[in-house]
Amino acid sequence: MIWCILIVAILLPQSLAHPGFFTSIGQMTDLIYTEKDLVTSLKDYIKAEEDKLEQIKKWAEKLDRLTSTATKDPEGFVGHPVNAFKLVKRLNTEWSELENLVLKDMSDGFISNLTIQRQYFPNDEDQVGAAKALLRLQDTYNLDTDTISKGNLPGVKHKSFLTVEDCFELGKVAYTEADYYHTELWMEQALRQLDEGEVSTIDKVSVLDYLSYAVYQQGDLDKALLLTKKLLELDPEHQRANGNLKYFEYIMAKEKDDNKSASDDQSDQKTTSKKKGVAVDYLPERQKYEMLCRGEGIKMTPRRQKKLFCRYHDGNRNPKFILAPAKQEDEWDKPRIIRFHDIISDAEIEIVKDLAKPRLSRATVHDPETGKLTTAQYRVSKSAWLSGYENPVVSRINMRIQDLTGLDVSTAEELQVANYGVGGQYEPHFDFARKDEPDAFKELGTGNRIATWLFYMSDVSAGGATVFPEVGASVWPKKGTAVFWYNLFASGEGDYSTRHAACPVLVGNKWVSNKWLHERGQEFRRPCTLSELE
Repeated sequence: MIWCILIVAILLPQSLAHPGFFTSIGQMTDLIYTEKDLVTSLKDYIKAEEDKLEQIKKWAEKLDRLTSTATKDPEGFVGHPVNAFKLVKRLNTEWSELENLVLKDMSDGFISNLTIQRQYFPNDEDQVGAAKALLRLQDTYNLDTDTISKGNLPGVKHKSFLTVEDCFELGKVAYTEADYYHTELWMEQALRQLDEGEVSTIDKVSVLDYLSYAVYQQGDLDKALLLTKKLLELDPEHQRANGNLKYFEYIMAKEKDDNKSASDDQSDQKTTSKKKGVAVDYLPERQKYEMLCRGEGIKMTPRRQKKLFCRYHDGNRNPKFILAPAKQEDEWDKPRIIRFHDIISDAEIEIVKDLAKPRLSRATVHDPETGKLTTAQYRVSKSAWLSGYENPVVSRINMRIQDLTGLDVSTAEELQVANYGVGGQYEPHFDFARKDEPDAFKELGTGNRIATWLFYMSDVSAGGATVFPEVGASVWPKKGTAVFWYNLFASGEGDYSTRHAACPVLVGNKWVSNKWLHERGQEFRRPCTLSELE
């Protein structure tokens, strides 16, 4: 039976696609129950070992008393025929039974359970992904390493701390990615916690080894030399550090000679290069995007704010909303972003989530070069698609969108449900296809994405805003609400001010669902205008 379990456990991971736990908080909750089951199994194993040791202990105590008596008068003891018989019996039979008890492996049940459960464990990709998420949150929300290490995050219910080993691991992940900026930050945090007296399996030599090289890679040769000397004070025989020391001293001497020969005025100039900051990436609006995520974006002028209103909306005299109109609030003027309050019930949310959970898979994006769907680091979430015919709740939600927007949902895409992972985000993007992507929705045959409807199906403790970097708008998640905006002008031209992003979730679990409505079927519902930008 055990061999059968082992064979199945070995074969399953090869046949199952890895779920990518770090991309969905909702699915990561399953890991809690997996670990709880393993802890229960481990406690059962410990109890079995304790029972076994208790039996051995009783046996040893009994024999200790017996042999103590026997050794005082060996001849007299074995002269008793019963004692003689029992001595022979013990040595021939009972000691063999004790040997079998000592050799008995009590771990079979625990190991079998662990082997079966291992197929559901996160892998290296998940660990690296979760580590990168912490680094992303650190940058986006301007958090220092000490704040993260001590768990001082806004809205946390369960405070948690990072150990020296944890900080060291984050530094190593950054180092592997050649991200020496974060390597330095986290190795310094690990060193600081060691200096404060934290007991750890990681020693200062290992930390200084990474730290000194990371600092050197950023151009701070003086600091790199200082850290290397500090390392050699702890371990004078460290081969790499001795080699680095000679190399650093050679580089510094060479730079000093070059500076002196170039100009006498530069003889006192600092020889180190300017220290680098966070690596520059492809995203041009990175700074503006992250400011909006922190709630530090451009504030709308009072004059523009006065034009934003709250109202009751009956869907143009739609019978469903005449007696119970929807609550509507203007979030932004250009582009016009409208929030609908209390537009989806808690019961409907739970049904949608239950339908989506078994199907959640890593969210994809359109690759403009290949035209195919692919995963990307700038979109960290899992999603599932729900059709109206599957469940009456989904159908009812679709019709609600149609009634309130006045747009035909028969040509819309299916309802997409998304759950964000650790530091889950979707960096700035357009929902509509630009002119350089003419074939983006060709297979659908329904034209471009004319509008976006986005349900917020959970509150988020911190982070997770929907932001529009082009105009400085930030829309914060609120359970039971939805936001709506047009991606295209009435002329059919794309509205580039609708470029938006889902900010990283700092604390909490973010669930959303969205409906992308397309151009076909809207010819008489939203007539085309003569002006290109109307």
